[in-house]
Amino acid sequence: MKLKDNYLLLLVMVCIAVFFVNLDAIIVNIMEARNFATAREMITMDHWIFTTLNNEPRYEKPPLPTWLTAVSMFLFGMKSLFALRLPAAIMGTVTVIFTYKLGLKFTGHRKFAFIAGLIAVTSFYILHSGRDGQWDIHTHGWMMMAIYGMYRIFTEEGNKYINGILTGLLLGFSFLSKGPVSMYALLLPFLISYGIVYKYRNFRGKWQALLLMILVAFVVSASWSWYVYFFDTNAVSKITERETGRWLDYHTRPFYYYWSFVIQTGIWTIPAFVGLLYPYLKNRVFNKTGYKFTLVWTLSAVILLSIIPEKKARYLLPVLIPLALNTAFYIEYLFRRFDMMPKKEKLVVYFNFSIIAVIGLIFPLVGFYLFKDQFTKIWPWFILTSVCLVAIGILIFYYLRRNRFKPVFYLTVWFIICVIFFGLPIVKKLELNPAFKSITTVDHYLEKHPMPLYEFNGFTPEFIWEYGEPIEAIKNGNDYTIPKSQKFLLLVTKEQTGEMRNLLSEFNIEKIDEINMNANPDNHRDRLFRNLYLVTKK
Repeated sequence: MKLKDNYLLLLVMVCIAVFFVNLDAIIVNIMEARNFATAREMITMDHWIFTTLNNEPRYEKPPLPTWLTAVSMFLFGMKSLFALRLPAAIMGTVTVIFTYKLGLKFTGHRKFAFIAGLIAVTSFYILHSGRDGQWDIHTHGWMMMAIYGMYRIFTEEGNKYINGILTGLLLGFSFLSKGPVSMYALLLPFLISYGIVYKYRNFRGKWQALLLMILVAFVVSASWSWYVYFFDTNAVSKITERETGRWLDYHTRPFYYYWSFVIQTGIWTIPAFVGLLYPYLKNRVFNKTGYKFTLVWTLSAVILLSIIPEKKARYLLPVLIPLALNTAFYIEYLFRRFDMMPKKEKLVVYFNFSIIAVIGLIFPLVGFYLFKDQFTKIWPWFILTSVCLVAIGILIFYYLRRNRFKPVFYLTVWFIICVIFFGLPIVKKLELNPAFKSITTVDHYLEKHPMPLYEFNGFTPEFIWEYGEPIEAIKNGNDYTIPKSQKFLLLVTKEQTGEMRNLLSEFNIEKIDEINMNANPDNHRDRLFRNLYLVTKK
């Protein structure tokens, strides 16, 4: 088989280009800092089961992705961002590959499945999650494998019990990645859609395999939670009560907050929207039943997520998976019929892909205007990015004019790859906030005069991750623990200064530095700023 016809291999190569290249270009964010610090404490403090963050119980999230990150950290280095994000990149690849395999399974159309995989890997939030050390991509990656296994149980007669056991394990691994999130947001909409469209036909003789699957999934899912609850009941109860309340009053948004969900696909926003227009596409797609299945799956996921009061844009990640399959029906139709479509019907295609082409063409001018002050640092990567994007822009217009849609689609995928290969190094080389000062500055004082370091109250995950070890707080709730040391360093926010001085009125307090870990000078966050005090007994 020629490489151009080996769609699965080509898709793996695209996944490597999208998820693995320049994986260390972006600085660590708050979610990553939490996860990476927890993984580090597994290694340095042996907290593999009773997981901690800043040496405090962290049972909000199950540990499987943290275990994988800790293993990668152990093998490839504690500070290697590539190593820390590698498990997410692998799970991003898994998500895309099983999107392809499921699409192939229910349509038997290799080109359609390949298109769906390419849309998935280049959809903004799937792409972002596969390059970011957060756990959403883990739970949905395991779930996509489980859904594939479940589909095989539904539709095939052979190896029912083996498939039941394997699918149960995968369901359990999804739960061990982020609790029931994917079961609710990805699996339940799949089951609803399958029932509406395929009506669970020919289910006789499959119940035993499904019951075995449920049993295995239950045991695996509950294993860690049971163990931790049994041995640390008080901490688990407090955390569970707090997390349950957040579903009702934390980040609450109106019911319609997710209705613009197609925007999360990025460059596929307009094709994704058109793909949802059932009256328009129902007689144009090659597989009407399969199209109904992905459409109902997508819309069911959006509705179920909309019911939950707590809403964040990243929670739409599971919607983008069936949406990629659904959008692929529209793109496949354009592959077959674009050159024969009426001009009016082509307008939306011209509009969408012309925008992408124009962005490529104007990048050199806009980019130079934005980065001219730091051009000497980035010029090789800037030139490579400019040449690549301009060439893609010209070629997109060339093929649009000749009514050849297939190369336009593939050029759009290359547009994303070009940005990752040549554009991300620009971000890495740009100068940070001139006022940036890392928490590791504290080491300068500790080398001269060894003494303990404390936070006044609470902690910031980015500080803990950057510092390299837990930082104890002297205030915990309404209780205070005054250090017994003759002198110590203390990190204090501006808001805490008055309370700190009242509490330590019998100490000499001297401000010696400021810690400012705001990388973006235009977006100052108080939680990333601390005054550093030297506190000594009088």
